[in-house]
Amino acid sequence: MASETKETKQANYVFVGKKGVMAYVLAVFTQFGAGAKEVIIKARGKSISSAVDVAEIVRNKQTDIKLKSIEISTEEVQTEDGRPLNVSAISITMKK
Repeated sequence: MASETKETKQANYVFVGKKGVMAYVLAVFTQFGAGAKEVIIKARGKSISSAVDVAEIVRNKQTDIKLKSIEISTEEVQTEDGRPLNVSAISITMKK
């Protein structure tokens, strides 16, 4: 039972990439519809503005979903030729 409690506390993630914003909005609503109490919207680089758009659309369309926290960071990724590259990242936590 301890592992069951741990799994239910673990949040669901939506990773924002190159698809349209509404695809990610639907993914967030799907997570909440499946019973999630929190959903974390994550994005890196140029997708950060899309992640903010997703959070705003979700917040404005459903008033019982609130913004819990926003975290920004820098992640190091490898380029195709093996060099390290620093990329900005954002994590937006929404709660019901």
